[in-house]
Amino acid sequence: LFLATLTYDTLRFEYEDFPETKEPVWILGRKYSVFTEKEEILLDVTSRLWFTYRKNFPAIGGTGPTSDTGWGCMLRCGQMIFAQALVCRHLGRDWRWIKGKRQTDNYFNVLNAFIDKKDSYYSIHQIAQMGVGEGKSIGQWYGPNTVAQVLRKLATFDTWSSLAVHIAMDNTVVMEEIRRLCQSSVPCPGAAACPALEPDVLYNGCPEDVGLRERLALWKPLVLLIPLRLGLTEINEAYIETLKHCFMMPQSLGVIGGKPNSAHYFIGYVGEELIYLDPHTTQPAVEPGDSGCLPDESFHCQHPPCRMSIAELDPSIAVGFFCNTEADFNDWCQQIRKLSLVRGALPMFELVERQPSHFSNPDVLNLTPDSSDADRLERFFDSEDEDFEILSL
Repeated sequence: LFLATLTYDTLRFEYEDFPETKEPVWILGRKYSVFTEKEEILLDVTSRLWFTYRKNFPAIGGTGPTSDTGWGCMLRCGQMIFAQALVCRHLGRDWRWIKGKRQTDNYFNVLNAFIDKKDSYYSIHQIAQMGVGEGKSIGQWYGPNTVAQVLRKLATFDTWSSLAVHIAMDNTVVMEEIRRLCQSSVPCPGAAACPALEPDVLYNGCPEDVGLRERLALWKPLVLLIPLRLGLTEINEAYIETLKHCFMMPQSLGVIGGKPNSAHYFIGYVGEELIYLDPHTTQPAVEPGDSGCLPDESFHCQHPPCRMSIAELDPSIAVGFFCNTEADFNDWCQQIRKLSLVRGALPMFELVERQPSHFSNPDVLNLTPDSSDADRLERFFDSEDEDFEILSL
């Protein structure tokens, strides 16, 4: 514990604080002023769940790696964007983590879903093993699209969160598909695994009445991930304004991507710089304490966040949004439409009511994620894999 504290204290001096600027700071849909709200900015950043490389966790698959140093950065970024969705779902966007303050059970339930062991919903073990089905061997580097596809599959087993996860392919968000997904009240695969827990867990201890059940069945909270390629080798400047606007939307979950050799979780921007959490720190794996309580300090970044110029961003990214209700989704659609009217902002993706007819044309490069298209998907979205150096363990 002493060592952990020491690390944070020394880091506090190494990281440059926010620039003194009149430009607003945007963090996941919240607007701040550096002059009057510096503490609030840092508290917001510290409250995000921060997942980094870890060492000495149980071997993946029983005989595989016991550390993800050098290869797990995009998997950790995937965990961070998904953890933000779970925080919004179970704790709310306004929830804040305060060091030493007793947290709720829901907070520990969210955190436990990501702990480095094989039976956590979104552990590095689950992501790495599920990735094998996406053509990635354990220990291989992922691109943003691969991690998004894997998380979508893992979410079907998380009956507590009961999320609808949609990955918009072909740079196109089809509203009809999303409505169909979110309005389906059919239990997800894996729901039968713990039927006894259903009422208490799913309804968070609310008195169970038919009206509540019906309302919950009407719209499953949506996690929308949009893999994008914003240029060939570097980001096309025409997309920068649109990218900034994504961080301004209240539904924002941020962006996963990076620059050659490293993946980051981008949570906001100030001026021409992106604000991000960096997974490239190796920490020891965390074991629950004697009381069964999890020491959680190392899952919160307690120094000012990193920043980098937007122009340095690798063009292959995935943008995330969370819509808790149907009204949230309708509002998001309206904001995306307004965005297309902003001067100098090139749309990063298209929003359409229903699937365009050309999608079913086999002559068109069809990037729907079935196995026959896996190679083309890989080439299209994860071509940055070649630029990333795989560090030896």
